[in-house]
Amino acid sequence: MPVQPTIIAFLVLLGGIAAWRLTGAWWKYRGRRVITCPENRRPAGVLVDSRHAAATSLGGTPELRLSSCSRWPERAGCGQECLAQIAAAPEDCLVRNILAKWYAGKVCASCGLAFGDIEWSGRKPALLRPGKISVEWNEVSADKVYEVLAASQPLCFACHMANVLVRERPELAVDRPAGHL
Repeated sequence: MPVQPTIIAFLVLLGGIAAWRLTGAWWKYRGRRVITCPENRRPAGVLVDSRHAAATSLGGTPELRLSSCSRWPERAGCGQECLAQIAAAPEDCLVRNILAKWYAGKVCASCGLAFGDIEWSGRKPALLRPGKISVEWNEVSADKVYEVLAASQPLCFACHMANVLVRERPELAVDRPAGHL
């Protein structure tokens, strides 16, 4: 007995819906996040187990659990009550979104270039820390993001690279007065 084309189409449609839900949940819950630890009311950096969230999303609401926390291993046995913050506003606690909001409307502290949309896959902006040392945003632990942002200035990718060159290879850098080629 041949399989009906409508049954095949239905199965393909079901597979597509399942893949869409799995991918959507994985995408939504991936990435470093900052939450307020319910125990000590201080920021903590966490990672949600996005694969588990995706795998459990087919039945409806994904089941969230942490894969890491800046308070572990000391507090590894906690009840993970912080997951309620992530479930309520998953985009608001994502470090990438916190940084994008912080850069919005700002200009580079070195060259004055305005920040537009942040290109997260390539020329990422940096932070100019006290002492005029620039750092990439991924060098900052998630639990310290707000503290570091409060004490830093925005720096564009080009100025960050120039800062790194001068700091790490000063013999290759030439400082010329403005207006000279």
